[in-house]
Amino acid sequence: MKALTTILCLTLLSALANEMGRTHSENELLVRSGVAITVGISSADIVGNDNRALQAAVFYVGNLGGGVVEIGPGEYLMRDSLHLRNRVTVCGAGEKTVLKKEREHRSLLAADGDYGEAAITVQNPEGFAIGRGLYVASSRMKNFLGTCATILNRRSNYFTLSHTLNADILMTDGAYAATVFPVISGYNLEDARVENLAVDGNRAENGTKVDGCRSAGIFLYRGDNCVVSNCFVRDYNGDGISFQQSNDVKVEGCVVERCAGFGLHPGSGSQRPLVKNCRAIANGEDGSFFCWRVRGGVAEGNWLENNGGYGMSIGHKDSDNLIRKNNIVANQLGGVYWRGEAEPMAAHRNTFENNTVRDNEGWGLFVDGASRGTIIRSNVIEDAGGGRQRTGIRIGKQAGEVILEANSIKAVNQLLDELQKP
Repeated sequence: MKALTTILCLTLLSALANEMGRTHSENELLVRSGVAITVGISSADIVGNDNRALQAAVFYVGNLGGGVVEIGPGEYLMRDSLHLRNRVTVCGAGEKTVLKKEREHRSLLAADGDYGEAAITVQNPEGFAIGRGLYVASSRMKNFLGTCATILNRRSNYFTLSHTLNADILMTDGAYAATVFPVISGYNLEDARVENLAVDGNRAENGTKVDGCRSAGIFLYRGDNCVVSNCFVRDYNGDGISFQQSNDVKVEGCVVERCAGFGLHPGSGSQRPLVKNCRAIANGEDGSFFCWRVRGGVAEGNWLENNGGYGMSIGHKDSDNLIRKNNIVANQLGGVYWRGEAEPMAAHRNTFENNTVRDNEGWGLFVDGASRGTIIRSNVIEDAGGGRQRTGIRIGKQAGEVILEANSIKAVNQLLDELQKP
């Protein structure tokens, strides 16, 4: 009761402050909000152990123009995503602060979900409750067609949602709803930060794998100038960290392990991302995946090891990126793959330098597709003796100019240039 009273009081105060707000600040102190609030299992401004307590703090600080939400040590059960707000920093006590996703509930739909409809009807409503996050899709959907939302109200097995559906979701295609969502997410925002905390995706109790275009352990959609630093994301049934259509995002010092999808996913249309000093280990797909139209980015100092896909892949209109000082080791489909795209859609003018690429399956680097202006220089590309990475650099039949400078290559086939084959 004390925690609930605190939340209600803070919500009232934040609403009043929001009414008093102005478009333009009178001085620099109004621009740099000094609001700070603590959340914890005990002895905090807001006391609680689930997403509601965390969300109350973020809403309060966000409504006052921004500031800091400090989450104390402990495990917090996430029944919905923690929704970020503009200029709010959420920080924890490192691995001692754990946001753990609740077990998944899933049901087939009992009626088609129509494009633009803000409601669903499910066959089995068990586990679907007001305030819980969910994902609505079908077995045929991928990328941006599924919908993540929060349940707002219900009548029997009919639920209203916080967002309208992104597509027709048909029973004939296996339409379903599942209580699956990003553990931390931000939509249409600027200048948010997530620092020094851990996300437990609870993969053992969450059977629905979600596409990284709609969800991840930490997920941004149109979140500009946001920062994710020194965070741990483990065992999420999807991507570890994904950001879509988000410009100038920085992901630094993070660890992503044992997630079912990509480890690090700079996503569609994201300009100038910086992914630095991160580790992506033993994830189900690529360690780092440049999605579509990722331009002007930097991937530096990352360690990508033993992932189920490529260590790193780059492709559709992913141009003018710099990839340097990374370690790409023992990945199961190969080291770094320039995906097979036609010239208008290929990855052009990317520089790959001062990296170590070791013991990946088959080959270290494969420049496929009609990529132009690729620079590969001063890298160590080697098979350490097990015969796994038999080819150092492979250049596909459609590739344009590839500049090779000062690389150290140790492999059965140092260079396999398919253009030179008879």
